[in-house]
Amino acid sequence: VQLQASGGGLVQAGGSLRLSCAASGRDFSEHSMAWFRQSPGKAREFVAAISRSGGRTFYAESLKGRFTISRDNANDTLYLQMNNLKSEDTAVYYCATDPRPYIGRSSSETHYYDYWGQGTQVTVSS
Repeated sequence: VQLQASGGGLVQAGGSLRLSCAASGRDFSEHSMAWFRQSPGKAREFVAAISRSGGRTFYAESLKGRFTISRDNANDTLYLQMNNLKSEDTAVYYCATDPRPYIGRSSSETHYYDYWGQGTQVTVSS
């Protein structure tokens, strides 16, 4: 599976961005998917996960209500809508595939993911 993340950029605090992750190479709908982010000097941090069908989602507790993960299996694309952005949201955002058929608390653990996108930079200015 090849993943191409896009949609990052520079935005003012309080603004919004929508990230996309285009997948190719294997059946997109066979994978649970997730977004992670990483700031300089910090470990990669779980953002959100979504089930194969898109019917179930799981979020980092601190991001609930501001971020929304979704997917379009017809177009092999994963999304992350980010609203009311804060300076602490500044990071490189990565999409990743999870071969397991379920999502939940363990979705936050990076070792379960088998393919990663190259990342897209999000910078929030205060």
